[in-house]
Amino acid sequence: MILPSDRFFDSDPAIRSLARELYQQVKDLPIISPHGHIEAKILAENQPFPDPTALFILPDHYIYRLLYSQGIPLESLGISTLDGTSVETDHRKIWQIFADNYYLFAGTPTSLWLAYEFSEVFGVTEKLNSANAMAIYDHLQNQLQKPEFRPRALYERFNIEVLTSTDGATDSLKYHRQIKESGWKGRIIPCFRPDALFNLNAAGWHREIEKLGDVVGYEINTYVRFIDAIENRREFYKTMGAVSTDQGVESAYTHRLSAREAEEIFQRARNGKASAEDARLFTANMLMEMARMSVADGLVMQIHVGALRNHNLRNFRRFGPDTGADIPVRSEFTVNLSELLNEYGTDSRLTLVVFTLDESTYSRELAPLAGYYPAMKLGAAWWFHDSIQGMIHFREMVTETAGFYNTVGFTDDTRSFPSIPARHDLCRRVDSNFLAGLVARHIIDLDEAHVLIRALTYDLAKKTYKL
Repeated sequence: MILPSDRFFDSDPAIRSLARELYQQVKDLPIISPHGHIEAKILAENQPFPDPTALFILPDHYIYRLLYSQGIPLESLGISTLDGTSVETDHRKIWQIFADNYYLFAGTPTSLWLAYEFSEVFGVTEKLNSANAMAIYDHLQNQLQKPEFRPRALYERFNIEVLTSTDGATDSLKYHRQIKESGWKGRIIPCFRPDALFNLNAAGWHREIEKLGDVVGYEINTYVRFIDAIENRREFYKTMGAVSTDQGVESAYTHRLSAREAEEIFQRARNGKASAEDARLFTANMLMEMARMSVADGLVMQIHVGALRNHNLRNFRRFGPDTGADIPVRSEFTVNLSELLNEYGTDSRLTLVVFTLDESTYSRELAPLAGYYPAMKLGAAWWFHDSIQGMIHFREMVTETAGFYNTVGFTDDTRSFPSIPARHDLCRRVDSNFLAGLVARHIIDLDEAHVLIRALTYDLAKKTYKL
């Protein structure tokens, strides 16, 4: 299976030639991965990946959500359950199901990432299908036993300069510490994600508050102590190399509560009496608090907006979160971010990176906001939109108003370790092609395009995240 060298470039030979030139400039630049979900444990322990199913299928909801959409039960794919329901444990059987249905991925970004991984990373020479499933499985299994396919070796081969994990606010970061103490030079840094503490109506909120008290060494029985503990944890994360925080919110609504209001809501939550409105206001207040804290400590503030999490409640109860059932919803930013941006949007100490799943807001709201407020930057196309068309739509809809330099480069947001170079390569090709089109239409000149492609590939992420 040989991948075409000009894949994803325009069929117009003039644009294709320019795209090829721009891509050649950046194809070998180091990878900056400032937001993702690769566990630090993988690189701390540096053990061989168990098998192809464990590497490609089990951690990647992009794969099994599409299979599920065709009526294939998650249990048959080996996805672990919370309720004790038995699941398939034979990874070869799971791989065969995957291979039998590989045709379903045609035209999706997942198919492009997998093609790159199979061919470029593991040397697979045939396209996966029912007939060759076991032969390819055995080839991959053989490769995974070699030292050069261990996690740290792949990190170095992928030319990753920095890889950011995403970690809960109460995490001990023991694996990050283990990496630091091992003497290995790979840069793996945490990102502070406090969602479990900020969502008052989450089923495990009380348990998370208890864990927070345990890690800071005092009971979290007041709102003031809660805020002190959050600041304490942010400082700890900074000592472990963190440069950013992240929050996933359904709405971008921001509003500062008075000290009395915040305390009353916090106490209602402690007593199990917080309403949905209490939860909405508390999250809005905590976005303001996180901005305030970022001004003070310099951590980049990221917010991911517009996902209705765990849409399939049956599967959420059986399998837990992050199983592909987070669905985009309509989002609003101009009014919702008004209070935060009016208070902090012109403060040079704040960097606010906003991601959304609602493409309709790109040109109407996000580009004008980022094109005006110095603190605000636009995060890359995300989830359903980190695809060829999604990346093109993003550039087409934000560039004329926000320019290129109010965006932050590419974030792969992946849970699948070998997909990192595939995702970055796809983005480098799409951005090269987009800039080539602008050059061909004399909107920018070629010299500008050469500066821009490096910025989009490397410089903007490094600058935004202070790396």
